[in-house]
Amino acid sequence: MNAGLPDTHGHHHHAAGRAEDRRRLVLVLLVTTGVLLVEAVGAWVSGSLALLADAGHMLTDAAGIVVALLASLLAARPVTPRRTYGFHRAEILAALLNALVLIGVCAYLAYAGTRRLVHPADVDAGQMLWFAGVGLAANLVSLLLLTSRRDASLNMRGAWLEVLGDTLGSVLAIVAGVLVLTTGFLRADSIASLLIAAMVLPRAWALLGEAGAVLLEAAPRGVDVDEVRDHLREVGGVVDVHDLHAWTITSGMPALSAHVTVTEATLGERGVGPILDDLTGCVARHFGIDHATFQVEPESHRDHEHDTEHP
Repeated sequence: MNAGLPDTHGHHHHAAGRAEDRRRLVLVLLVTTGVLLVEAVGAWVSGSLALLADAGHMLTDAAGIVVALLASLLAARPVTPRRTYGFHRAEILAALLNALVLIGVCAYLAYAGTRRLVHPADVDAGQMLWFAGVGLAANLVSLLLLTSRRDASLNMRGAWLEVLGDTLGSVLAIVAGVLVLTTGFLRADSIASLLIAAMVLPRAWALLGEAGAVLLEAAPRGVDVDEVRDHLREVGGVVDVHDLHAWTITSGMPALSAHVTVTEATLGERGVGPILDDLTGCVARHFGIDHATFQVEPESHRDHEHDTEHP
């Protein structure tokens, strides 16, 4: 006796959200590519490591956005008999890849910035400021495009974090350019590149942790499995809840399954349907889980169950 809430509405909602995400990602990709070219030229002309760091970061961002777009397209593909959840996890894999690339960029910036601290190089501060200003303006446009959708999925959060890192990088490049121009302090350029790495790394690490938690099928954030069990046990006629599992299919799609033991009298009086309605309504109302599957069992079946959670 298995049942789960229909998730047609959820799939349509996610499909519409992903279409909007793709539209915004395409616009951001165009802006990012343009700024990348501008800052790469600026780094070559001015000799600025901070501009080069920001341009390198943008190169990885452009690649990350392409991956995010491909992941969003894959996630929109329909389910198949072999892939019963479709390709939703492609978004999580894209977030994982973006996090790893960001960590790699941070490692390079730390290495190059440290070398420049020891051996400062000449920088054309005027040109550096001009190119960094163009980059900041474009990054702000990209940031505005993604901010309203940054919590829609880990995939979008990864893209937003990358653009945020670019924006902060442009600000630091401007500050470094002002210091070099007004004081002649050449190490400001390398310090700015190190600060960019220091700001991006914690966000990349957090994204890596979130993507890893989904892939390892950890309980969704904010869902206490023991609390879920306690709530289900309060449903009329329920005497035990076991084999309870909660995980995340993809961002915003938590799922749950459980075996629920019900008294023979309750099954006889109410039938399975109303009990399932109570169970699915309970987890939807208290924990926001719409994708739930329950196996309802009579007490007489308990001896045939192998409870893996407690003796």
